[in-house]
Amino acid sequence: MAAAATTILPLELVDRCIGSKIWVVMKNEREFTGTLRGFDDYVNMVLSDVKEYEVTSNGVTSTDLGETLLNGNNIAMLVPGGKGPEA
Repeated sequence: MAAAATTILPLELVDRCIGSKIWVVMKNEREFTGTLRGFDDYVNMVLSDVKEYEVTSNGVTSTDLGETLLNGNNIAMLVPGGKGPEA
């Protein structure tokens, strides 16, 4: 008998990441890493211990931020456990 396939919905996967490190790639030239504290149905996210990365022609610059709210409309990709572009 074959094992049953498990279906995980996108918001369920994001929900499993609460309290964990996450790497967020935005639609513009910015990326963020931090600990996911919460999100809503629009995938607006609250992160703590945030580091912002900006890709420029001179390379990648980083800025330490405290707690940040990211607009879900501008998120292109989420990487659970991701360490960011410097890893």
